[in-house]
Amino acid sequence: MSVTEPVAAPAAASGIAADAPQPAPGATPPHTPLIARAAAELVGTAALVAVVVGSGIQATELTQDVALQLLANSTATVFGLGVLIALLGPVSGAHFNPAVTLAEWWTARRGGAGVNARELAVYVPSQIVGAIAGAILADAMFGEPLVKWSTHDRSAGSLLLGEVVATAGLILLIFGLARTDRLRFAPVAVASYIGAAYWFTSSTSFANPAVTVGRAFTDTFAGIAPASVPGFVGAQLAGVIVGLALVAIIFMRGTTAAAGASAA
Repeated sequence: MSVTEPVAAPAAASGIAADAPQPAPGATPPHTPLIARAAAELVGTAALVAVVVGSGIQATELTQDVALQLLANSTATVFGLGVLIALLGPVSGAHFNPAVTLAEWWTARRGGAGVNARELAVYVPSQIVGAIAGAILADAMFGEPLVKWSTHDRSAGSLLLGEVVATAGLILLIFGLARTDRLRFAPVAVASYIGAAYWFTSSTSFANPAVTVGRAFTDTFAGIAPASVPGFVGAQLAGVIVGLALVAIIFMRGTTAAAGASAA
């Protein structure tokens, strides 16, 4: 799951020309200390995983109906993720997701705004540590063993395809919003997408390498067996590539209404 997902200032407000590279998701003011951004990513990812794992445990304690369990799990994730993006987006961009951070770094290398290599090296470990801490916290709250490797195998090829689709859609959404200067809608849009992807993807949309690692530490409803983690992370990285390719094609720069009118 995952998730990410930033809020940035409109291009016009930041003085960026319409035909210039648009702010990448997660672009934050230069005066924001890196330690504050790292803390926001760690705490935000921990809270996200605590919501995912904790709501999964709660759901299985309340009902044996798997459909209701998934409904409770996805609903809690939607609300929790939306709140976290709104709260921490102005600090760190609210990535909570190495896939989003990596995609932003790649975009920044090509001339856009976003995290640099040093920030990438700080964000990703913060997200992974936060995800593990969030899983342990959720287990502690519900009296589960603090660390118990998940036995929930998720190695089927169909599930890996689901992760490619889920992650590609997430990257397309976030960077599409950035290209069209609509990142103000990120809290609602990203949370809604993840909620929908719980249901339309076979994998229930982890779409997040850090969350995937964290969920291996809990043998509960939301867990994933450690042996399944590499395949999921690989599928998510493939989804990043697919998502960025779709962004480049669909939101191609340099096409304006005036150019379209003159061509007609």
